[in-house]
Amino acid sequence: MKNDLTEIIRLTPREAEVLGLLARGRTYAQVSEGLGVSSYTVASHIKNIYRKLGVHSARAAVWRALELRLLGEDDGAAFSTYLRVVRGSSPVRLATSA
Repeated sequence: MKNDLTEIIRLTPREAEVLGLLARGRTYAQVSEGLGVSSYTVASHIKNIYRKLGVHSARAAVWRALELRLLGEDDGAAFSTYLRVVRGSSPVRLATSA
């Protein structure tokens, strides 16, 4: 079941694609090259994603999108692996239970 906010937050197909690539650990330059668009175009998509999700970083955007179920399971699994292996950190808990 999707969160009610997914009805309010609508990413364009290209924004969702960019966000999915960020979730897989791609840099902005790799996203630009992979999609065959300029770095300015990628920056514009990322700015729109941040604004729509109310965040200020790629990591926060991916976490927020996962929380809202805007990304697929493959993207979430890829991001979790990326954090553990490449960055050496563990995923941040979005909510805690008492």
